[in-house]
Amino acid sequence: MDDIQFEEAARVGQIITIKAKVNRAFKTSMEVGIKVTVQDVLTDVEKIVSVAYATYVAKPVGAGKIELEPVKLLSTEDHLEHTLATERRRIRLGYEQVFQNLMQESNKEGTFEEEDAVSTDLTHVQSIELVQPPHANHHGNTFGGQIMAWMETVASISASRLCRSYPILKSVNMFKFWGPSIVGDRLVFNAIVNNTFQNSVEVGVRVEAYNCEEWIKDQARHINSAFLIFNTVNDKGQLVTFPRIKPTTKDGIRRYHGAIARRRIRLARKCMLSAKEDKPSDPWERSNQAYVSYSNVAALTHLAAKPGWEVTSTLDDVSAELWNSYVAALVMFLHK
Repeated sequence: MDDIQFEEAARVGQIITIKAKVNRAFKTSMEVGIKVTVQDVLTDVEKIVSVAYATYVAKPVGAGKIELEPVKLLSTEDHLEHTLATERRRIRLGYEQVFQNLMQESNKEGTFEEEDAVSTDLTHVQSIELVQPPHANHHGNTFGGQIMAWMETVASISASRLCRSYPILKSVNMFKFWGPSIVGDRLVFNAIVNNTFQNSVEVGVRVEAYNCEEWIKDQARHINSAFLIFNTVNDKGQLVTFPRIKPTTKDGIRRYHGAIARRRIRLARKCMLSAKEDKPSDPWERSNQAYVSYSNVAALTHLAAKPGWEVTSTLDDVSAELWNSYVAALVMFLHK
């Protein structure tokens, strides 16, 4: 699952609409676009809660191999998402390298500490859940949404250790399924605050599964990991400032700097992919480099969808004018 940003809160009594469709099928994997909106029954106002992208992998039965058929594109929006799916896939595959580069920069800056900083050890929370039949699908695998709900609960408890009000989930970063869990498994959730950033806090959650007959540490299976971002407001609706935290272990220092790197990537992605003009961004920042080509492809694809264009020649179904513009944009980036 790509990073999920929650733009609006869905409350009791409101209508939630969830739409999903396959944007592109690759050889054995596919990207599914998901859009969630909320509608107030009193005002009839509809707002976007979140837009996310999930990657599914086809699992063959037996020793056979599966090669997915391409999706049929029926509208201009389908063509747009189909084109951008390739670029989003490239960004996913290159995320680790971007993250490691930013980690090295963050490590050079050292660890920020204050005398009144709170130890991260005080924010550690552990929870155990037993997977029962209602928590799983017809294959017996635990619902991903159920795991996410449990992860949010334990993470919100961890974040609440630093504030005196209820934390509000704003985004989920790097929500990955490393393996399945089934009915009868015990799931152990460990959450701890990695870092705080003025009005937000990042909580890391790791999920491990234990078979009922193998309840020993050495046989734990890593199921999920994710980083949840919270903020909170006071009685006046104002954002609350979180206290600074202080890592006390080598692993805590790694998580501290990792949170800084992920925040830089989030801010870069938000600015580079946002259509709002009131949030300028320097596209030549190192943390923005992974998204420059994505923005070029998005802009050029939108442009190609406009009427009145005349295709002079094509190369692999790409118009020459658009390809030359894209190359020119990359050349500008390299010269910069």
